[in-house]
Amino acid sequence: MTTVAQIALPWSTRADHHCFGCAPGNPHGLGLTFTAEGPGLRTDFALGHHYESYPDVVHGGIVALICDETMGNLIVLRADRPAVTTSLRMRYVDTVHTGLPYRVTAALISRTPDLIGAVADVTDAHDDLVASATATYHPLPRSAS
Repeated sequence: MTTVAQIALPWSTRADHHCFGCAPGNPHGLGLTFTAEGPGLRTDFALGHHYESYPDVVHGGIVALICDETMGNLIVLRADRPAVTTSLRMRYVDTVHTGLPYRVTAALISRTPDLIGAVADVTDAHDDLVASATATYHPLPRSAS
């Protein structure tokens, strides 16, 4: 996995930004950072034992959160406003282990005035698929950002 320039989210420098997934100042959060991946967005992560369910296994809800964060932030960057998740479906193909590197890559798949659809794939260091997500988001009015 290569290193590339991070994308700054619109509110990442605000003192009141406490997002569990991506706020750099949240000491309890994941501190995810994002980079462009073609027209999509990606984040790389490796999580420790604080995020496990079974020994050496990352909790599936945390994996879903990372997918949701990546898709949601892609919408913020492409639609120029935040959106709330209206549905999220996960498919787990293999185990996500603590201490190992993974990548989530998100893409937009549909857009109407009221809903935006996105997908995200979680891959391991060998580019093997370990989980995937599909989600629908409702864009908020621009004044909500």
